Formats: sequence, structure tokens, C-alpha cells
Amino acid sequence: MFEGEELIHLPEDVFRLIRDLIRDYFGIYFDDESRYLLEKRLSRRVRNHHFGSFRDYFRHLLYGRNRDEELASIIDVLTVNETYFFREQSQLKTFSEEILPELRDINKDKKRLRIWSAGCSTGEEPYTIAMLVLENGNFCGWNVEVFGSDINQRVLQVARSGIYRKNSFRTTEPYFVNKYFKEEDSLFRISDDVKQHVNFSHLNLLDPFKVRLVGTMDVIFCRNVLIYFDQMSRKKVVEIFHERLLDGGYLLLGHAESLINLSTAFTLRHFKHDMVYQKPFKKGVHTDA
Repeated sequence: MFEGEELIHLPEDVFRLIRDLIRDYFGIYFDDESRYLLEKRLSRRVRNHHFGSFRDYFRHLLYGRNRDEELASIIDVLTVNETYFFREQSQLKTFSEEILPELRDINKDKKRLRIWSAGCSTGEEPYTIAMLVLENGNFCGWNVEVFGSDINQRVLQVARSGIYRKNSFRTTEPYFVNKYFKEEDSLFRISDDVKQHVNFSHLNLLDPFKVRLVGTMDVIFCRNVLIYFDQMSRKKVVEIFHERLLDGGYLLLGHAESLINLSTAFTLRHFKHDMVYQKPFKKGVHTDA
């Protein structure tokens, strides 16, 4: 909202209709206390389309010719995308020092490594992953692919540009900034050595057809994303992750998230620095061949 703009009243019944539509479409759930948030952030959308009320706007979301584009715009307005490089360092240490060596042994014949950052926001996480793989030094000559996906088109534009401000480096060691970034007018551009391994795509995690196009993965990072979903959507997404992971693959969630009451299909592995979920190998099989 711009200063001076008046809010358009969002009646409680229409709030519930819009909230449920967003949940059904994206899996993201807004509780009753979020009514003012939707009213504040969506009033401009109502005004831009020259609707007189949220009720008219809701009809547009149901039947409008460009309803899919408008729903995508809603997510751009409503989702919070706070992130930075090298977030949750104990988990990244487990990934770098313990998971990567395992995956190198498993994939040594095909020399391919595929990692998915689901809910990648502005790209700091997938670029961090790519830097850690490069730093490992044992994947030279491998086909290393890091796939970043998000439901928010706006943040994906930032991710694809690979240009960041200083606040993205709040926990980043100067070594990584000096080695993998070029400073340009107080901004920092990611190096092509990192960027060549990372691709980004707009993706709704609840869209089964598009998710299948992602292919199979050795590791899936989905950190601080499931907390925005309702229980049923969380279960669906976790099932999708299980399907996309190769046997022995890893699922890394945020520290505030777990699979309790969501899935029993994963094993919780206790590493030196952290605990991580793993898709079990089939009995008697310890490769993905």
C-alpha cells in the first residue's frame, strides 16, 4: 500500500473464500488472524482491477479470463522471502562434510549430482549449495545440477540475476565473498563458475504434472517452506519429495520443521552436526542404479 491509500474492506465471509482458494491452489494457509494482512496487501489488487469490492474481486479469481496470472500475483504480494547465504550453518556443514562424500561414492560411476532447492526465494540457498559442492573438490568433471524453484515470480527474477546486496551476506565468511562474487557499485554479482550449475524455475509444489518434470534428485532442500502449508498440503508435498528422491537421497528441512504426523517413509539420520531425513535404500540395494 502507498501512504494515503485507503484499505478496501474485506468482509469475513469473503476473506474465508479467498483464503480457501489460495489454500486449495497453492497449499499456503492463512489463519483467521491473517484477515487484516490480506485486506492490507490485496486492496491495491482490487483497486487496480477497478472492482468495487473484494466480493467482485473473488469472482474474478474464480471466473476471470486471467485468473491464473492474478493468483500468481497474489502469491508475489503475500509471501515473505527472507533469506541469506549460508543459512542454518550446522545443517550445511552436515551436507558438505558428511552427505556429499556419501553421494560421491554412490554416484561415482555416473558422475552426476542433482540437488533441488524447493522454495528457493531470491536464490541464496541454491547458490550456497553450488559453492559448497565446488569447495568440496571431489566433483570436478561431474555433471552437477542445482535446481531452484519458487512460486513467487518476483523473487525468481532476483535469483536469475545473481546480484545481491550486503544484507545477503550476514553469515558469509569473507573467503566466499572474495572467491565467488564480484563487487559492482556496492552490489555483488555471483561468478559464472557458480551460476553455470544453477537453474531456476517457477513451480507450484502442488502441481503434480510440473513437479514430475523436475526429474529425480539426490538431495532436496525445503527449508522453512512447509510451515506455510496446511496439514494436508504438507503431506502431499512430502509424498512428492519422496517420489522425486532417488533411493538413499536426502531431504533437508528447516530446524522448525519435522515429518512427525506427516510421513513414516523416511529414516531420520543422526550425523555429527545435525539430523537429516533420508529415503531408505531398497533392501539389498545401496546404489541408485
